[in-house]
Amino acid sequence: MRKLLLSLFMLFAAVSSAQKLAVESFRLAGSDLTAQTQPRKDLNDRNCALIKVGLGLQGVQFEGGIMGNVENKTGEYWVYMPQGNRQLKVKHTNYAPVMVTFDDYGVEKLESNRTYELIVVTYPQYAITQNVTNQYLDSQQSTPQTHLTVSDNTISIPVKDGISIDMVCVEAGTFKMGATPEMKKPWNEEKPAHQVTLTNDFYIGKYEVTQALWQVVMGKNPSYFKGNNLPVEKVSWDDCQEFISKLNRITGKKFRLPTEAEWEYAARGGKKSCGYQYSGSNDISDVAWCLGNSGSNTHDFGNTHAVGTKQANELGIYDMSGNVYEWCQDWFGTYSSSSQVNPTGANSGSGRVRRGGSWFGLAGWCRSSSRILSPPDRCGFDIGLRLVLSE
Repeated sequence: MRKLLLSLFMLFAAVSSAQKLAVESFRLAGSDLTAQTQPRKDLNDRNCALIKVGLGLQGVQFEGGIMGNVENKTGEYWVYMPQGNRQLKVKHTNYAPVMVTFDDYGVEKLESNRTYELIVVTYPQYAITQNVTNQYLDSQQSTPQTHLTVSDNTISIPVKDGISIDMVCVEAGTFKMGATPEMKKPWNEEKPAHQVTLTNDFYIGKYEVTQALWQVVMGKNPSYFKGNNLPVEKVSWDDCQEFISKLNRITGKKFRLPTEAEWEYAARGGKKSCGYQYSGSNDISDVAWCLGNSGSNTHDFGNTHAVGTKQANELGIYDMSGNVYEWCQDWFGTYSSSSQVNPTGANSGSGRVRRGGSWFGLAGWCRSSSRILSPPDRCGFDIGLRLVLSE
């Protein structure tokens, strides 16, 4: 027993010393005017961009084209940089540093007078040491132990190589599915609206599956638009089944694609729904990368963007409208007006359901009720996936 506890302690110490800094999110804070109201000039007498770095550590250092001293505020650092900058390095003596490349998060370069938010976390002490401790506890008692990092209504499940899956809890409930009144100009496939009851809580991905996650599981990246924090695309429904099977072997969990009803319920905001047409807003530009706003200097016709760079919906879930279509588990079938409990779609068919619209789609395809069918072997540079966890 003493030797085992000593081994655990030594492993704990080794893991702790290997901690590193990691980026949780980086985005333009569109409604934050601090860069304008509390400006700092660059060498050309232009207002700088301001990056507010959320990181609960003292003694953090930054490297890059920084103007003046970094301001240490309560719970965050204010870093002023001239427009055009593309990277910022974050350092601390007790952690491996992280280089933040803005383009990985959908920001090609900083703009003058704009405020940005960067969230940096320390990783992965809790996830690894908790797994080690739990492996010991599991051998000593019959009560199952969780290996999850839990915060509020979210969980974070480590996969490997520093990659985790963040998931949001969706409480069971009853809703109207399909062409409800707030859905403007619905198509026939969305009719009739009908009552659906989901009797079980479930966890759904906070973000679309990224290329980093796909790569660490599959060992390859099929995507057309490359970037670790971009959603994976060019994956068929069949590809997704292979990915999920390998992911489950790695994690010991039971991931799957969402049913169409689960997907729409989560997109509408579950029990917190405000009745929006899109997932989180009636203004599509708030929540979705779609045809009309997804263009860039590199791809004039548009492209995917880093997950989580638009506004979240009522449950804190990102990109359920736009960016990439998301495969559902169901065969595509016509709706009935009858009430349903835990529906799983048609028994068979020629196509599987995909939902949510994409960077390449018109606004109508991004409605929370919009649905389309595709053969399960179809893949395109606007089709990806989001995971659900079965307990």
